[in-house]
Amino acid sequence: MESSKIFSIFDQITKIPRESSKEQKIIEFLINFAKERSLDYKRDDAGNVVILKPATRGMESAPTVVLQSHSDMVCEKNSDSSFNFDTDPIQYVSEDGWLIAKETTLGADCGIGMAAQLAILDSDDISHGPLQALFTTEEETGLTGAKALKPGFITGNILINLDSEDEGELFIGCAGGVDTTARFSYSVENADQNLEFLKVGFYGATGGHSGDDIHKNRANANQLLFRYLYLLSQSCEFSVCSIQGGNKRNAIAREAYAVIALLPCQTNIAGELFNLTEREVKEEHLHSDPDLYGKMELTSKESYFIDKKSASNIINLLNGLPHGVLAMSQDIPGLVETSTNFASVKMDEPGIIRVGTSQRSSLNSARFNAARRIESLFVLSGAKVTHESEYPGWKPRMDSPLLEVSRQAYRDIFTREPIVRAIHAGLECGMFLKTYPKLDMISFGPTIRGAHAPGERLEIASVEKFRRLLLEILERLK
Repeated sequence: MESSKIFSIFDQITKIPRESSKEQKIIEFLINFAKERSLDYKRDDAGNVVILKPATRGMESAPTVVLQSHSDMVCEKNSDSSFNFDTDPIQYVSEDGWLIAKETTLGADCGIGMAAQLAILDSDDISHGPLQALFTTEEETGLTGAKALKPGFITGNILINLDSEDEGELFIGCAGGVDTTARFSYSVENADQNLEFLKVGFYGATGGHSGDDIHKNRANANQLLFRYLYLLSQSCEFSVCSIQGGNKRNAIAREAYAVIALLPCQTNIAGELFNLTEREVKEEHLHSDPDLYGKMELTSKESYFIDKKSASNIINLLNGLPHGVLAMSQDIPGLVETSTNFASVKMDEPGIIRVGTSQRSSLNSARFNAARRIESLFVLSGAKVTHESEYPGWKPRMDSPLLEVSRQAYRDIFTREPIVRAIHAGLECGMFLKTYPKLDMISFGPTIRGAHAPGERLEIASVEKFRRLLLEILERLK
């Protein structure tokens, strides 16, 4: 099995719509893949699919190995892009050793893991024991498929998760997470048509994965917007007509804007303060967000705006809402233990401003404490708060036999020691243990950068290393 086969299958996957909760076409693709190769498969009510490949001759007594990835992807695009994730194939280029989707996410998370599984299922030149290729649904929006797995759907006690993003690193633990959502009610007031209406926003932030990238001091466009609105509120009166910022719960907000209304005589003050804020935040994020910029422009007049009391509450709260690392691990040097992501601000429900956040931690107590702290701030501002999509962490197991096999395989192939660590992002492994407590698991993958944001890229050379390691581990496990 050559890496060219993995890339060929990955190219097919990029042409199939697979946004979380819209995975029917990729599920059909997986089932047809199995049927065309006369492989047994199962599908459950959550859309999870497992494809079974018998052991090669003489290997029937080898342990069953489960290869696992998720079938959905984070669908993010630049605000000026007309791309339709429901119908359009992902557009990507090969550039400087990377596959890059410049206007959208690439879906290498976790499409390249899926491609590796399918390439193995399609190959007849690999000696192996019984294999089960598990594809779970809606991982990106709360590990829905993993939560729905029933006992007996898979039968192996060895699981290799292919959803990591750093070649040369073996992952043996991950953080758990929970989403905390606030809904603020507001009333509307008629807008004075003698006012000037301005659209103010921040764009071009690097964004990224709210677990993997939370410690990199990247700009959060939501924070920048409310930093400006708070500063403006200290200098003049204005009204807020609309707010829109961020998107996915597990992505750092790249863009945010608001439409505000104020007296014509105050537009100069608004402009001066906006220019000041833009200069400050560009300097503060010179290296982490080189393409960051602010934009202020006159816009069409609005008929209504948010009542002033509600607008003031929102501005004061969201200017102070925490985002980023809350604590570093005291057990594993350099590992983020606990964090919170100020993910989104939306007005997609009449009379409601919805603020989405997510908290992660490798300690259950710290995760729930972080969520309660965020809830307290929301409650003080009069919001109704809910917690959703809770999932457990995966506690590292240093005595894992699978880890030792994988570690030795990496040493022998590449003549260097792999990095063994836990990850602050969420993986499905912790959820699997609730249903299959005897699983011995490890996670690894090729190098992916910018997951969950436009410009996501996959390092081409790392896929070959990923392939070699995966096949060597299967060889040794048989």
